[in-house]
Amino acid sequence: MTERADLPLDGIVVVALEQAVAAPIATRHLADLGAEVIKVERVGEGDFCRNYDDAVRGMASHFVWLNRGKRSIELDLKDPRGQKVLGELISRADVLVQNLAPGATQRLGLDPEALISEQPRLIVAGISGYGLEGPYAEHKAYDMLIQAESGLISVTGTPETPTKTGIPTSDIAAGVYVAQAVLAALFRRERTGKGGVIDVAMLDATAEWLGHQINMQMYADRQVPRMGLSHAAIAPYDAYPTQDGQILIGVQNDRGWEQLTRDVFDRPDLTSRSDLATNPLRVANRAETDRVVSDETRKWTTSDLTERLNAVGIPAAQINDLKGLVAHPQLTARDRWRPIDSPVGQLSALLPPMTFQDVELPMGSVPALGEDSASILADLGYDDAAIATLAAIGVIGSRNSRRSP
Repeated sequence: MTERADLPLDGIVVVALEQAVAAPIATRHLADLGAEVIKVERVGEGDFCRNYDDAVRGMASHFVWLNRGKRSIELDLKDPRGQKVLGELISRADVLVQNLAPGATQRLGLDPEALISEQPRLIVAGISGYGLEGPYAEHKAYDMLIQAESGLISVTGTPETPTKTGIPTSDIAAGVYVAQAVLAALFRRERTGKGGVIDVAMLDATAEWLGHQINMQMYADRQVPRMGLSHAAIAPYDAYPTQDGQILIGVQNDRGWEQLTRDVFDRPDLTSRSDLATNPLRVANRAETDRVVSDETRKWTTSDLTERLNAVGIPAAQINDLKGLVAHPQLTARDRWRPIDSPVGQLSALLPPMTFQDVELPMGSVPALGEDSASILADLGYDDAAIATLAAIGVIGSRNSRRSP
């Protein structure tokens, strides 16, 4: 059984003024590592991510994914009494994470520099769309807009159709960098005693992930083309037909090409072809490369060819859908699924990707809106009467007029 003291962030308190994806994925990772994450939500509405869909037995799939292991408090931050409660929460926090609209934290009186001057050990991490300065600083942003502005859409899709990625890449990139930066700031605080202010711009995070494409543009004056499943700089690298389906093959060097043609296809004549001998030649002659590879892959079933490719060490994969991922034998064999609690009953969720050999990271419950409002206020020293009063006037959700038992 996991001991709390063995969790990397046991004892760390995080206050989260968050919505949608970018900040919630950052704080969920911190919760996975053992931090107490207090999620501050709008009274009656909550994080608007709660209402994206009702696919998980009435709960939104994004919310279930991003918010397990957190405590939820409904708080009216337009009311001075709500702001007072928020201030009290921050006063006992190690970390404040927010991804509110531009200017919102200032309107709440939460200037990061002022907070740090009052609490030198506090770490304040903010996610913005475009950064805190420059002509786009005040622009609202969400994932698709950043994917477009960053050029990510220009390299994603087929030659005919630019496409945003099937996951919120810019949100996730920013959130992961926030989690990483918070961990680094906590480590620095252990050495220096000082907190600090962190800003992660979604545009910067996405641009970082486009490093190869940026270098191609700056130094070769080339826009990397959209290639579908293929790769602009490597061949063969695509989905190829088999007797009963398709298989994805990626050969990243000339040694791999020799292994593919000689040891998998039993075609040493292809190995010695001068027009396909090096990766630059195979890329230049991509149509011919793909033709000769397809002629060979058609001779095999997907299963048999996968076995031959794996035996030689050629990177290959079958093309799964989401049903295939849920049933993936590798996830099952490695026991990656765990039950988690939620307002709609027990659900299944994947273990966090960070695997510690000595301790299993916790899989906390998904909170109902304002589920912990009363208990959080009690932790701050509010008695039952004060909590009931705040509920009656709408500063917290009315369902929380009594402490949880």
